[in-house]
Amino acid sequence: MAWDEWERLKAEAVGRQGGGQMQLNSDPDAHLAGPQGDLTVNQKDLAKIGDEAFKLFEGLGNHGRDAWSSSQTAAKDLTTQGFEVGGGLDKVQERWEKQLQSLLDACAHISNHMDFTQKAHQGDEYHIAGTISSISQLDKGFGEDDKKFEGKGEG
Repeated sequence: MAWDEWERLKAEAVGRQGGGQMQLNSDPDAHLAGPQGDLTVNQKDLAKIGDEAFKLFEGLGNHGRDAWSSSQTAAKDLTTQGFEVGGGLDKVQERWEKQLQSLLDACAHISNHMDFTQKAHQGDEYHIAGTISSISQLDKGFGEDDKKFEGKGEG
């Protein structure tokens, strides 16, 4: 963004505010998104992502090495018969194993992270609800009894 464009945007923002204040990082249509905004975390969605990552992990773990034995046998036989492609096939198999392990680690990480995130958000919800409840209890304590003290002590 060029400096003159930044200055123009600042001036427009000040004009919209009707004064000297400017607010950055604000969505002018935020009121349209509802009280929660447009970014939400649904426990059901997190669980589904975690479950799918776990299923992929299991499937890859069970079938990702199905060709390993036959590939190793072919590589050994080709090398024994003097074909250089045997060494190449062995390298491909080694590379496959590294990539497979990397993918398995990623799937496990995603699955575990979704479980953690789900539990963390649930804990946050309990904390926030408890805090709000406490504030509401405090507000009740300053309700009717405050009216008794209004006007007293003045004079």
